[in-house]
Amino acid sequence: MKRVKQIIGTCARTLLALTFIFSGVVKAIDPLGTTYKIEDYLKAFGGFFTELLPLAETAAIALIAVEFVLGICLLLNVGSKITSWLTLLFYLVMTPLTLYIALKNPVSDCGCFGDALVLTNWQTFWKNIVLLVLVALWLSTKKTLRAWFMPVAEIGVASLSALAVVAFMAWTLNHLPVADFRPYAVGNNIPALMEYPEDAEPDEYEITLIYAKDGVEQAFTLQDYPKGDSTWTFVDQQSKLIKKGYEPPIHDFEILNMDYEDLTYDILESETPVSLVVMYDLEKADLKQMSKVTQLMHTCMARGELFYILTGSGEQTINDFCFNIAINETSNELTPFNHPAQFFCTCDPVTLKTIVRANPGVIVVQNGNIIDKYNIKNR
Repeated sequence: MKRVKQIIGTCARTLLALTFIFSGVVKAIDPLGTTYKIEDYLKAFGGFFTELLPLAETAAIALIAVEFVLGICLLLNVGSKITSWLTLLFYLVMTPLTLYIALKNPVSDCGCFGDALVLTNWQTFWKNIVLLVLVALWLSTKKTLRAWFMPVAEIGVASLSALAVVAFMAWTLNHLPVADFRPYAVGNNIPALMEYPEDAEPDEYEITLIYAKDGVEQAFTLQDYPKGDSTWTFVDQQSKLIKKGYEPPIHDFEILNMDYEDLTYDILESETPVSLVVMYDLEKADLKQMSKVTQLMHTCMARGELFYILTGSGEQTINDFCFNIAINETSNELTPFNHPAQFFCTCDPVTLKTIVRANPGVIVVQNGNIIDKYNIKNR
């Protein structure tokens, strides 16, 4: 019986460890993605939670580090007492939270495995139920498992794991993710990923028509509403999404210049490379990199290539930003900041944050293909 308990405990601990490590690694590859997801949650919850938005990146780094270190400690059976109770506490917090998210659906997906493996909110909740059962199995059998390391060595393992994952995230935040799980990865063709297959299922809606008669309102479907009956007066029409249809990997990709002209396909169909500097929020952009933006513009113009700056900020913010940059210029050379109408375009900010994890970052497109992507601070 003791041997059986050891096998059960070891299997439960290993599965928990691999889950934590996988979750930590894929999020450490893209810590900004986790930051954006936490921001989405805070905005969805509203009220006091919006005051915590400046802490989103710190919270993301802490969450990723905790998951990775717990995973390593579980895998190597390090500090079994504290590790077991921290793991239990983690799922006692996350399981009811994911139940609430599944019921209320404040965001479309939990982001628990980043963009590497996207789960629905209900799938995330049931995943946590399974893992909570594994925690219970491990707790009930962990006394049968012996420690692998001396206490000093256990502290060393945990410390080195934390240091390694934080150092990796610091490198990633100053460059770009070493693996790109999003549809805007280098080598992908944007128009192809925007297409709808011929057999794609559309969204299904339930349409309700509200009519009134003798001062009393009544709801009807499209099949039974009082068509042609003048004794009823139309009041309102309501629609409810009952089944989400096919959505292409790339959507909401639309680029407008400051005259509200659509440049999307001018850019995607260009036979020469087009350099797109992405600054999803000008108020959060790294101002120290603006000289590199100007240098890139001059390089593109010398080569006869197109150059644009994409932002999710509004027109007034663009003008204010460019004015503040331009007045600090030490020369009269052409810059994108003293000619914003020529170089600035707008795009959905969520799309821009998906395209490149840098502010500013650069994506180079030719014939609709993404041929390069980089954090401008590295050029």
